[in-house]
Amino acid sequence: MAHQQITSPSPELAHHLAALLAQHVSDVVICPGSRNSPLSLALLARRELRVHVRLDERAAAFCALGMARVQQRHVAVVMTSGTAVANCLPAMVEAYHSGTPLLVLSADRPAHLVGTGASQTIQQNNIFGEATPQGTHHVASVADLKDAASWFHAPQVHINAALDLPLLDTNELPAIEGEQRVGEYPYLPPVHPEPEPKILDVDLSKNTVVIAGDEAWEVPGLEDLPTLAEPTAPAPHNPIHPLAASLFGKTLSDAEGHSLQVTLEQVIVVGHPTLHRAVLGLMANPEVELVVLSRTHRFTNPACREDARLGTAVKVKNEPTRDWLKICSAASDFAATVVREVLEDDEEITGLHVAAAVADTLGVGDTFFIGASNPIRDAAMVGLPFDGVSTISPRGTAGIDGTLAQAIGVALAQQSREPAEPRAPRTLALVGDISFLHDLGGLLIPELEVRPENLSIIVANDDGCGIFETLETGAPALRGRFERAFGTPHGKNLEDLCHGLDVAYTLVDTLPELTDTLVEDIEEGAKGGIHVIEVRTARGQARTAQAKKLVEGFGL
Repeated sequence: MAHQQITSPSPELAHHLAALLAQHVSDVVICPGSRNSPLSLALLARRELRVHVRLDERAAAFCALGMARVQQRHVAVVMTSGTAVANCLPAMVEAYHSGTPLLVLSADRPAHLVGTGASQTIQQNNIFGEATPQGTHHVASVADLKDAASWFHAPQVHINAALDLPLLDTNELPAIEGEQRVGEYPYLPPVHPEPEPKILDVDLSKNTVVIAGDEAWEVPGLEDLPTLAEPTAPAPHNPIHPLAASLFGKTLSDAEGHSLQVTLEQVIVVGHPTLHRAVLGLMANPEVELVVLSRTHRFTNPACREDARLGTAVKVKNEPTRDWLKICSAASDFAATVVREVLEDDEEITGLHVAAAVADTLGVGDTFFIGASNPIRDAAMVGLPFDGVSTISPRGTAGIDGTLAQAIGVALAQQSREPAEPRAPRTLALVGDISFLHDLGGLLIPELEVRPENLSIIVANDDGCGIFETLETGAPALRGRFERAFGTPHGKNLEDLCHGLDVAYTLVDTLPELTDTLVEDIEEGAKGGIHVIEVRTARGQARTAQAKKLVEGFGL
């Protein structure tokens, strides 16, 4: 096909930018707007690209982030100028801190209009700050794209295209170009900023545990060590339940009066753990040697220990003692037993019960997206991570922003991997009610767009922010202002909201009913492609009492 003759500068620049993206990405999320209109039309003309449309730039950016988490390559989001660009900041910040590739292609006014009071015009260069380490690639002409291929070596990219009038050739649409790809898309993998390689000598005869968080990997030499793994880490060979962290450094006694000092000597951190205060406390203990491993330029050391040894790999000597392995296994089994007993004894349904019911239905090949706040902690308590289940959660900055949009992006990316299968792969999302309401716009998908085909969203609805019940904010002396400042009950009817958004909805009243509904989704696929399943759960005293039972179960 002959190259289309384009005489106006803005459509010509948009044509070249679309061709550039077609070389490096498979998916683009666009938002309606005037200044980005030449970009939108040029992108829709590329056969190589899967183009998705969203009405809200924040939701669009988080949808792109969800797809990028699965693909581990850039997904682009395109929008008009002004605050539309600023709405992408939360997603870009999460991308940066979680090491997820993400590309923002923003339309802009010409430079001579910036600072003049022109409508919808702000300073867009470097708007994302440290989240885009390369800064902004400002493009005002095709000549500015000379070195553009190198931009994709960075994981987070901002391209700002200054587009002047006339924006469009109104006589005809851009010609369709390129060849539709079949199967996996070739791409240039982003090169994440990495520290200088540094191999640390580690003696495994010391009483050692591994703490594995988001971005963790299977470190050669550490495979068999007892591991406190967060749900998004690889499933360890020798797991320790997170509640067992409370036992380290304590003296335990059995029914016969025998005592045992559980002495921890060394902690090895892999990736970016953030979840459990007791686990993070092990990293802060000055009497415990601290080794921190990372494959990025960020090392997780929140206690700012100057004696921490930072590296990228280890060279091990000796082996863990049998006694230490037995102690860790026993501590983990004991903690898991306490959780099971609490779940069996509690009369009211809590988020922990919901997480356990959902976890019981997970199968090999499933993708499990877990919202921040209580859901990810509950998932850890009931035994995640599981082998064979891909678990994703926004742990970079652990915000609830864009939760539903990310889950939808994850589901879309998973189903695009197997387009010929009769049923899309199963994706589940476990979220709280505040996260659900915070990102309600994430469910707003225009009629002409591809939708998830098999996404079940389980909402543990405790009518507010239940996590604050178990933190300092829930102290008895503060209860007088707790509900207004922290509990924030909303009383909203999720069924009406779902129906208004044309999303299938089911309310379940019991845990067996929840299990039956999830199994039905397994057998038949999520209703309407997206199926919201609401479980109304206890907050207040019930949630606090449950947390207290978990602690008291250790007799500490």
